[in-house]
Amino acid sequence: MSAVAAALGAIVAATANAQDRPRARDLGIVIGPHMPGALNAITDVAGVRVGHATVIRGDSTRTGVTVVFPHGGNPFESRVPAAVVVGNGFGKFVGYTQVMELGELETPIALTCTLCVWRTAEGVAKWMLEQPGMQRVRSINPVVGETNDGWALNAIRSIPITDGDIRAALTAATSGPVAEGAVGAGTGTVAFEWKGGIGTSSRIVPAGPWTVGVLVQSNFGGGSDLLIQGVPVGRELGRNGVKPNRGQGASGSIVIVIATDAPLSDRNLRRLASRALLGIGRTGGYASNGSGDYVIAFSTNPSVRRNGRPASSGTPPDTIRSAELGNELASALFEPTVDATVEAIYNSLFRATTMKGAFSTVEALPIDEVRTILRKYGIGR
Repeated sequence: MSAVAAALGAIVAATANAQDRPRARDLGIVIGPHMPGALNAITDVAGVRVGHATVIRGDSTRTGVTVVFPHGGNPFESRVPAAVVVGNGFGKFVGYTQVMELGELETPIALTCTLCVWRTAEGVAKWMLEQPGMQRVRSINPVVGETNDGWALNAIRSIPITDGDIRAALTAATSGPVAEGAVGAGTGTVAFEWKGGIGTSSRIVPAGPWTVGVLVQSNFGGGSDLLIQGVPVGRELGRNGVKPNRGQGASGSIVIVIATDAPLSDRNLRRLASRALLGIGRTGGYASNGSGDYVIAFSTNPSVRRNGRPASSGTPPDTIRSAELGNELASALFEPTVDATVEAIYNSLFRATTMKGAFSTVEALPIDEVRTILRKYGIGR
């Protein structure tokens, strides 16, 4: 079986298991006043595509790759404004400095495991250089984030990601529903000492109307008390005799990807990204020493894109047809972004499934017990 076929098979199996578990809204957990988009996913932002490669091999490899494309074209030739915010910098975020310097994104964003970032960056660069029209390109800045899935489930020292896995994620990218939980870069992650993973959510902002979408790779909150709508769910589970996977996972990390179709400059995208950190806090995270907390935000609006074609193509490089939002209008996106971040984190936990890996078995958050706790506080159904 090819690497692509194996990865796709693992995604199908993981997605089938996740379908048996609810998302936050299925439990009556509604965060904030704004409505989600049709898919309640980052792909509600028109043109955004997400692809996963779930890498499960033998009894010790539990990892993967998740990619986010900003639009349906070549991101190198049609660059979107972007910004990165660091909540706590204990991590590896390849390509970060160029995004901060130029304020733009020129490749898809990839997420993977800590020791796989460099191989993934190389794989994304090679794939991009093979695309039509890229023959004269001599430099490219792949952007790759990571969390460490090597504490409980993945034999990370083997650096198990292959070129085939990376290409599988890139070629699988679609604008439809996004698989969540133990898929792609969330395959081996642990959050609040329960099984973590990939989660997503979106919000419609009436002022535009605009859409903001969030995708998370949750692998954080070790030793923290999981909060759901302010309810100390982690503590309540302990009181009820339901114990988390103690010691499974370090203090952990989280990567958050934000997409919007609102015409924001990289400066206001940086402000938008910083608000996602508030969402981490609302779930109980506090950016402990070992937690790499990174947020990257981009705008897909055609009015703020930058042309990356060389002058020889006949189109002047670096042309910008900007009609960006001012500060006050940009502020309308801040609350929806915080709310979508919170819901995406919840979805990453609710959709994740119990997994046995290299060093232990990590249990999924117990849905029935959580529902009972929330009802006691008058939340959900």
